[in-house]
Amino acid sequence: MGVLQDKVIVITGSSRGLGLAVAQAAVVAGATVVISSRTAASVAAAVAALRSAGGEASGQVCDVGDLAQVEALAEFVIRTYGRFDVWVNNAGYAPPYGATMHVSPELFMRAVQTNIIGAYNGSLVALRAFLPAGRGKLINILGRGAEGRPAPLQNGYAASKAWERSFTKALAEEYRDTGVGIYAFNPGMMTTDFLTDLQAVSGYEKGLSAMPTVIRMWATPPEAPAQRVIWLASSATDGKTGLLLKETGPVQILGGAVREGLRRLLRRPAPPVTLAVALIPAVLPLPGRHGPAMGEKT
Repeated sequence: MGVLQDKVIVITGSSRGLGLAVAQAAVVAGATVVISSRTAASVAAAVAALRSAGGEASGQVCDVGDLAQVEALAEFVIRTYGRFDVWVNNAGYAPPYGATMHVSPELFMRAVQTNIIGAYNGSLVALRAFLPAGRGKLINILGRGAEGRPAPLQNGYAASKAWERSFTKALAEEYRDTGVGIYAFNPGMMTTDFLTDLQAVSGYEKGLSAMPTVIRMWATPPEAPAQRVIWLASSATDGKTGLLLKETGPVQILGGAVREGLRRLLRRPAPPVTLAVALIPAVLPLPGRHGPAMGEKT
């Protein structure tokens, strides 16, 4: 039997990337999985892939920034399976790379709606179900900026993740003795299109020139952090509410840098990294200096 045998797990933003990797790992672990995404076609494709691999899965369109849609997702799960045991707030959005006020308000607010309001909406709906039952697990997925350090040119995303970390820690304290597990997990950099299919404010794209090197050093396939999510969702974390985990630590960071240094020293060819950058018009005139490059310390 798998570690999630007979559990029902809901994952937002799960038609691709980490969310889909978690879904795939969950069905292997014995869970029934509910997929959600903003488009019907992507939900249908993900559900079909999981079912073709022998998993029990279904899905529904859901924009996590809209509370009514999140409530409808929960109602769909309860109507279909009678309950859900784990809720993973994974849906995320990163505005174009560039100085904050040069990003359009519409795109900046999309990050707020998805990363902040979406995490709140998912947590609200999950805890409405979990608290009366005295059981259940809520897992919020973090990202760059969660530790509270400023991330120039990625401010909309990073600041939202700092908020989400603080929000999750407070929830865990508020509901510590309820029987509900509340956790946060930062999966680090992953080789998904969230990292390789980027947008940049026109004029700031040169700051992404180091991205292929950064990806080679520190990005991992999403299947690895997905297993940490499965562990958090399992009985191994019963009674351990408030856990905040990171996939990437000092050892991994140093190891990636050493590997890249040895590759260059030995003059070995660099593994290919495909990076697509779409340019978005700036909404203000560009300043003289465009800030630090991606990965540059501040």
